[in-house]
Amino acid sequence: MRLLDLSGQQFGRLTVIRRDGTAKNGNATWLCKCSCGNLVTVDSYRLRHGITVSCGCYRRDISKARLTKDPRTRKQIGNATNLPLVNGSNVAALTKISSRNISGVIGVSFDKRSGKWAARLFYHGRYVLNQTFSDFNDAVAARRQAEKQLNQKEDLKTVEESAEG
Repeated sequence: MRLLDLSGQQFGRLTVIRRDGTAKNGNATWLCKCSCGNLVTVDSYRLRHGITVSCGCYRRDISKARLTKDPRTRKQIGNATNLPLVNGSNVAALTKISSRNISGVIGVSFDKRSGKWAARLFYHGRYVLNQTFSDFNDAVAARRQAEKQLNQKEDLKTVEESAEG
């Protein structure tokens, strides 16, 4: 089989610089420079058949354009409730009731398998509360208590930090 020299050729946003080796499947791989400046190694089949046309920047550009054209997304841009993190936690997730929530209480859900109510509170990458209850009201009370304890801890941290500063 004859090796095609792709050096100098343009494929989408990629310009082939030189041969870079052989892939596990036996195809030649080529070092390419993307129009954005990134270097990337690509399989010759993917280049010649238009499967890979950039280092990934093209997909990011298309996604960004689609997102900003979507009226639902445009409506949410600049909305203060979408601010992602405060002290490492997603405030919107802690304060907004999801459309999937059937209990009407944030952090309380019904587990069909066990037939019990689950109360959960996830904060700074770990569960502060993760318990199941037979009674809905007990689950709600546990969630509220965990929120109260967490708020007290955070208030105490803030007071300590301001005293140190």
